[in-house]
Amino acid sequence: MTDQAVDVGGPAEAQSGRFFGRQRELRSLRADIERAGLDTISGRKAPRARVLLIAGRPGSGRTALAEELAREVAADYPDGVLRARLTEPGGRRVPMERVARELLDSLDIASPPGAGEDELTWMVREALTVRRMLLLLDDAGDAEQVDPLLPDNPDCLAVAVAEGPLTGISDVRPCTLGGMDAKSAIELLGTFTGSVRITVDPQAAESIAEECGGLPTALVLVGGWLAARPRASVADVAKRLRALPDDGEQPKVGRPLARAFRLVYESLPPSAAGMLRMLSLAPGGIADAHTASALVGCSVQSAEATLGDLADLGFLRSAGDYYELPGALLPLARTLMRAHDRPADVQLGRARMLERTVRQLHSCRAITEPDGSPARKKLAGLPRELRFSTAPAAAEWLAIRLPALLASARIAVEDGGLDTLARRLVAALVRALAAHRGTEDAAPELYGLHQLVLGVAERRGLHREQAAALLNLADLDVSTGRTEEALARYRAALDAGRAANDPYATGRAMESVGGAYQELEDWQRAADWYGRALAERQARGERADEARLYGRLGAVHTYAGRYGEALRSWRAAVAGYRRLGDLPSRARALSEVARVQEYAGRPEESLHTCHEAVELARQTGDARLQAALQLRLADTLGRLGDPTAARLHRAMAERLLGPEGTEGSTYEIRSASAED
Repeated sequence: MTDQAVDVGGPAEAQSGRFFGRQRELRSLRADIERAGLDTISGRKAPRARVLLIAGRPGSGRTALAEELAREVAADYPDGVLRARLTEPGGRRVPMERVARELLDSLDIASPPGAGEDELTWMVREALTVRRMLLLLDDAGDAEQVDPLLPDNPDCLAVAVAEGPLTGISDVRPCTLGGMDAKSAIELLGTFTGSVRITVDPQAAESIAEECGGLPTALVLVGGWLAARPRASVADVAKRLRALPDDGEQPKVGRPLARAFRLVYESLPPSAAGMLRMLSLAPGGIADAHTASALVGCSVQSAEATLGDLADLGFLRSAGDYYELPGALLPLARTLMRAHDRPADVQLGRARMLERTVRQLHSCRAITEPDGSPARKKLAGLPRELRFSTAPAAAEWLAIRLPALLASARIAVEDGGLDTLARRLVAALVRALAAHRGTEDAAPELYGLHQLVLGVAERRGLHREQAAALLNLADLDVSTGRTEEALARYRAALDAGRAANDPYATGRAMESVGGAYQELEDWQRAADWYGRALAERQARGERADEARLYGRLGAVHTYAGRYGEALRSWRAAVAGYRRLGDLPSRARALSEVARVQEYAGRPEESLHTCHEAVELARQTGDARLQAALQLRLADTLGRLGDPTAARLHRAMAERLLGPEGTEGSTYEIRSASAED
């Protein structure tokens, strides 16, 4: 027999957070940390982190044991414990890219949007080479999920939780968990029933432990059933369990848990049984009262009460303001749902859940808008339970629920039956993330969401949305230096925009193709594509975009040394901004004319144009713009051999900027001219 361990679930009075048993396994695992590895025995220094494996069936308490070990040895790893789940509760493997991003987020390391799993796992390993951390990898399917994350640092420790061996990782000694021994199982059962009922009939308690296979999850279910029925005898439960037939579709080792689940499930009232089945639709098995009410179509108050009852019986774990359906029970609930619920009802429940999530995301974004804005007025009309009192409260909700929200979006898209709702959900999540975290900080999540939109658009033949998703993805590719990939996406967006007969997408894609070629310093192709985009804008009479594109053409010609063409383009931009009455943009464009004139060897004309640009900037009342152009004028005067005048204009710029200095203004004018 072995000592056992379990984090007690079930009724509130039994959930003291107590951890007991498994002391022998804990001692063995701690000794395994210290033992000499094969490399050390052979005289070589260990090249990477030691790997401990806790192997056991779902419901055996394997994760609880791993967490207890992490608590006991945490002091030896001062940089903390890093956790990742490698398999979702439903059995689907978590993509390595997503695992790596979550680990990097935990380390406060920004992950580049669109990066592949090789780059991201390398970043994880690289980060861990300078840290002393414990890496806890839960529910690993095989060695291929674990090996890419193992750091080349013997000062780190990796604890993997899996159902079987991790063949392919060397020097791993598994700690295999079976069922609990009778003594530990009865002790666990007693936390629910109290000692009296166990003392009255200890043989029946042993029988229950045997019928449950010693599995902690099964014992928690039976214990919850007994706790809810103070007058029921332990012997009666043992008899009921023995009378239940085995589920032939279950593997032999899983049948005890299936029997315990069936015993307690069949005692539920129809409403609670229906909710339990529908909770298997919740992403990751995580749901609050609002999600549950949407799934089954009941009131929030009723859902809250039912969730509490299910938690008391051991079906759910309470985690603050939401509940989690344990991974060992989720497949059983899902099987019942398929057997008892009509597909139309399942689809309706999923649709209600997604619709409610969309509305809450709209509320999450609207709270960031100014008072009196249309979004805030619309927010006031939502039910109270969907509203947020403050922007920080909404941001906190978004941060806590983000993994479940992302999972919900992925599941909705993969399902394919609710594409309209899936697209609305993704769009609402994109807006909420951008509002609370900013586009740059949320870029990794946004990249994945745009990929989801692209998948739906391609599947449904939605060319306009396909073009928008491709443009968004390409923009993020550019921001991380993947210009070749961005160029391919911009071209695909152009094709999709033409198929949709969408002039905005077509023009935007043409301009972006030009920008990609400019980034690649292919000036001729950049100028060609800017010219095509310009012709599109001119044909539609879009004067502001026309002036801006003239500026982009002028910049490309300047980079290529074609100063005559550059001057013509920049002067056309100046004329366009004059017609629009846009003084700041006209002043910036004039400053670029002056720069090209100087490059072309026409210093006097450049000086005159600089003075004209400064005068326009003065008329705008924009002190920073005026200061930036004063600095440009000072630089020109310095190069023309007039240092006194140059110092005068530089001093004027410094007075305009005050104590902030001139550095920011210099950068502002350069970046503005590049955009124009």
